Amino acid sequence: MSVNQIVVDKQQQPSTQSGVDVLIVSGRSGSGKTSVLNILQDLGYYVIDNMPLSLLPAAADKLTADGGIDKLALGVDIRTLQVDSANFKKIHAQLVTTYGPDRVRIIYVTAQEPVLVARYSATRRVHPLMVMESYDIKNLPSAIRKETETLRPIYNKANIIIDTTTLNIHQLKDQVREYVGIDNKITVNFLSFGFKYGVPIDADFVFDVRILPNPHWEPQLRVKTGRDSEIIEFFEAFPEVNEMQNDLYQFLSRWLPDFLHNNRHTVTVAIGCTGGKHRSVFITEQLAAQLSEVLPSELEVKVKHREKAHWGN
Repeated sequence: MSVNQIVVDKQQQPSTQSGVDVLIVSGRSGSGKTSVLNILQDLGYYVIDNMPLSLLPAAADKLTADGGIDKLALGVDIRTLQVDSANFKKIHAQLVTTYGPDRVRIIYVTAQEPVLVARYSATRRVHPLMVMESYDIKNLPSAIRKETETLRPIYNKANIIIDTTTLNIHQLKDQVREYVGIDNKITVNFLSFGFKYGVPIDADFVFDVRILPNPHWEPQLRVKTGRDSEIIEFFEAFPEVNEMQNDLYQFLSRWLPDFLHNNRHTVTVAIGCTGGKHRSVFITEQLAAQLSEVLPSELEVKVKHREKAHWGN
């Protein structure tokens, strides 16, 4: 593993005691601080970015005491420090006193200078210090070095330093998630639907099972659904139903686990027939039951039948 991919833990991991978890996220502009905050928000943290340092303790107290929030992520960057940088040590100490030394942690995000320069060139954005008149900085390398110097008090107190030089967003998410101690969970939604009511626009996979035998044409079966024993017995008489089900099972059992490393929170597998009552419902129920037995525990299988309101028709 490259040194740039290693998360350096400078203090012990947090205890498992209950309480408020406060993360201060800071680092060099362009290194991925905003990405880390977005990841933490996806992991259930309430994110506050660029609030003046002097207001952070009161805001945190209000949110945790009155709002019932127990996971806070506070973004602090050079724009915040430019206003009251001398207060960081005092504000940090105040948060530690309120929530405990093992409940207030600092994540510092950085990257090598040539990479930061390349990122700014690619996005054509201006470094924050270059638009602050008080600094009078005219070029990007000087701004990066001045920012590094200004952020030194935060860097020195950081619990963890993440160098994003060689990390992609998925690797960054994995490192942040592992550090905060939150398991990677993905909900796999199995959705049956009827093509005559439209294809789900939010589906990641869409499978068409209209080629299978249709119980709709059996008068005594028309009122049943794919969950009823009569319909299950009907499909058991056709080998092609089992063959298609097995093909879908093999495909999904092979590829769904890979989504755990794809920066996702949900995956929707949509299975459609004409009306969304018999074939799609049967295949959806069967696949969900099979896959829930073999997929990793981090993949939570859920079932929904979109056309349930039409089943009485």
